Amino acid sequence: MSRRRPARATAAARPRRRRPRPARGPRGAAAPRFRSIRLELAAGIAVLTLNRPGARNAINLEVVEEMRAALVRLARDSGARVLILTGAGTAAFASGADIGELRDRRAADALRGINSSLFLEIEQFAVPTIAAVSGYALGGGCELALACDLRVAGESARFGQPEVGLGIIPAAGATYRLPQIVGAGRARELILTGRIIDAHEALRIGLVNRVVPDDRVLEEARSTAALIARKAPLALRAAKLALRASACGPDAGHAAERLAQAILFETADKNEGMTAFLQGRRPRFTGR
Repeated sequence: MSRRRPARATAAARPRRRRPRPARGPRGAAAPRFRSIRLELAAGIAVLTLNRPGARNAINLEVVEEMRAALVRLARDSGARVLILTGAGTAAFASGADIGELRDRRAADALRGINSSLFLEIEQFAVPTIAAVSGYALGGGCELALACDLRVAGESARFGQPEVGLGIIPAAGATYRLPQIVGAGRARELILTGRIIDAHEALRIGLVNRVVPDDRVLEEARSTAALIARKAPLALRAAKLALRASACGPDAGHAAERLAQAILFETADKNEGMTAFLQGRRPRFTGR
């Protein structure tokens, strides 16, 4: 009987190097890879950065599509409590729509509401949103900031709706959001003249919530976001819905308040918040 030779080491017996797996998004979906934006999430605060500094963060179709994908991803991630939107570099938050693309768009493109539908999604996003603005926020860039709940501006920030000088109008929300924020008279002046205003005038007329040195813009936005993130998630969502309803008049606002409060009265967070207050401790909200 012949002797069997010892089995030679095979590749299967050697330790294998594990290939790095692609980052996974919520529910096991592959996280989208972005070219024109960056998306970070830590401690309940998401930061979405427009990342086209060479084009002053102009909003082209790729930016719109990537921002929409980022919103979908964040909406599925219950860990996001606040969303900050900002621009890469210090020259611009967003200098507006990409004029090269905009010049080639036709009536059908306008009816699609390419930018306006995205900004509506941001306005209606479930968690509070903060625009952290350095440099120029013009045209669509200003309208993007207007779609956010709060706006923090650096001293270099400049805001304006210069579209009438290009033969068009601001059609991504400025004609109705700007009057709600700064009043009808000031909104008419800014839109009809196309005048660009600085950060301090923007603060004076209520367009922004605060002005800080440029090197503190994102820090201030994060500080505000951290304060919001400690609050009850369901109460924040309900407050946003009630505030939006109030724009339709006092009757709608009153109805939304009563309905939202009735829902919140049955939540675990309401019980936790009030119990923590009575016990003199910080509440531990779970979003339920």
